[in-house]
Parts: sequence; C-alpha cells; structure tokens
Amino acid sequence: MTERLRAGIVGASGYTGGELLRILLGHPHVEVVQAASESRAGHYVYSVHPNLRGQTDLKFVKAADLKPCDLLCLCLPHGESGERFQEFAGLAERLIDLSADFRLRDPEAYGRWYGRKHPRPELLAQFVYGLPELHREAIRHARWVSGVGCLGTTAILGLFPLFRADLVDPGCVVIEAKVGSSAGGNQATPATHHPERSGAVRAFEPTGHRHTGEVEQELAFHGRPRVHFSATAIEAVRGIQAVSHVFLKAPVEEKELWRVYRAAFKEEPFLRIVKDRQGIYRYPEPKILAGSNYCDVGFERDPHSARVVVISALDNLVKGAAGSAVQSLNLMCDFPETAGLEFPGLHPI
Repeated sequence: MTERLRAGIVGASGYTGGELLRILLGHPHVEVVQAASESRAGHYVYSVHPNLRGQTDLKFVKAADLKPCDLLCLCLPHGESGERFQEFAGLAERLIDLSADFRLRDPEAYGRWYGRKHPRPELLAQFVYGLPELHREAIRHARWVSGVGCLGTTAILGLFPLFRADLVDPGCVVIEAKVGSSAGGNQATPATHHPERSGAVRAFEPTGHRHTGEVEQELAFHGRPRVHFSATAIEAVRGIQAVSHVFLKAPVEEKELWRVYRAAFKEEPFLRIVKDRQGIYRYPEPKILAGSNYCDVGFERDPHSARVVVISALDNLVKGAAGSAVQSLNLMCDFPETAGLEFPGLHPI
C-alpha cells in the first residue's frame, strides 16, 4: 500500500487503547484518524495519556460520532463488543477486537469462563485468534481478528513448542502467573474505577482464571490439555511472568528441548530464548520488556523427575494486548510484520 491505513480506536482512553495509540502514532504505514471514549469525549487524547503530549492533537469522540475507516480496533470491556458488534462492523472493512468476546471458538467455553451466554455465537467461526506465532497465515487472510488474553498469551508462547512436538502429557499442566497492576486491576491503580481499564485478574485467583480457556484451546495440538492456572497481582505496573510445570511423556534430554525451542523460535521476530548460566537475567524478566513486543522464554529440565519448568515473560499491555494486535494488523494489511514494533525495551529500569 502507498497510502497510509486510516485506523480508528474505540475505548481509546483505557490502558490498552493508550498503548495502541502510542504504537500506531509511530507506525510508518498507519494514520490514527479517530479515538473514541464515552467518558472523555471532547478532551484531548493527551489529557488521559500524558506521554502522548506533542505526538497528536486528536480529541476523543463518542462512538456514535465515528466515521468509516480502513480498520477499527475495539478496546472495550468484555461483553460490550459482542453486544454492539453490528454497530462497529459497518464502519470498517477490517476489525480487531481486543476484548475476550471472540477469542474462544466454542460458545459453551465462553459461557463457562466468562459467566454469560455469548451474544453472537454465530460469528465466532469468522474470527481468527490474533496470535501470529500460531495463526500467521490465517491472520493474513482474515477480515476480523480477536485480541489475545495477556496471561494466556504468556503461557501459550512458553509452552506451544513442547505441545506441538507432542513431548508432554496434556493431562496435567500447572501454571502460576505473576502480573502487574495494569492487568491486575488492584486498588492501587485507576483500573478499578475506569470502565475501559478493567483488569485481567483480581489480587489473587488460585483457581478458575478465565484465560485458562485460551490456553486449553491454543495448546490442543494433540488433544485438549488439562490446565490448572493460578494468577497473582504483584507490586509492579507492567509485566507478566508465567512459570509453567509440564511433564514429559518419555525421557528427553535437555539438548533436545533446546532443539525444539530453537526450531520453533528461529523465524519468530518477537520470541527469544533466555537461558543463561551467568549474569543477572538468567531467565525471562518482565521488567526489562516494558514497552516492547518481545516474549522471552526459558526452561529447565528437572533432573530428578519428568518435569520441565518453563518460564515466560512479556509486557501485558504490548505483546499481551496492543502489540499483538498491531502485529496482526501488519499481517492483515501486508505490512512488514515488525512495523511500529521495533522498540527493544528499557534497561536499567
């Protein structure tokens, strides 16, 4: 394309909407032409996202005042995109919904994990799950793409090489995730007071986390896995670290695990193996990934059992949300997949 893609964002005053704005304002092939927020309509974008002062003179508009554009991103609370989908689908040829409404292909699974009946189950098959590492070619040809769950993405990206290679027992997958307040929605942040900033996890969810459904769906290479997922909000703003425990079907040496991960990651622009013998950051550390679209993955073979421990980390607002959406946008529109996503993160931080 020679002309810049005209993009709009609904729910642009929330955390994820703000990250989309930040990334797309620097995208070489995209122009953000409208940003909608019911609560902040008429105010400058930088009044909510002060890091964007001097980057744009956009003002928030109400969703009812949106004009047609090339691509629309929905950053609305769960349930709202599904209820209002027809209203938004008519505004753009391509659409990315970052809520959970179209992530799960099975409407019964949606009801189980989100506690409500899906408002538009007939549309689920028309959405592609927006994780390029698993669905790159389908995303290239998609009109509608779903966003990804941040905790689910962290676990999936760490584990998919083992499941795809059929090395581990799908009957027992144990995941413990630590997450910052921008996904946790704890009382120390505005997340609990803003309708467009609803968190992905309460302070502590020992069982029943809703991203479990995504993990089970996306790791079902050789049968649906049984996932036991816990999540804890910690004293950080951004970032997720997931520690996953899986069990080998048969004895496998660590050098074979290296081969499997290298083969899976070698063509992936945003996946990195972090497994060092020396240094401060020997395993994935979310702190140094802030603002980046990378997911770092490490692993260790338990010498005393069949257990493999997988550690994965990312920025929940970028690779766990807005960054994966922009990566999908690039594929949908035939842009370079890394366009707008080259920021490497900060160190020290």
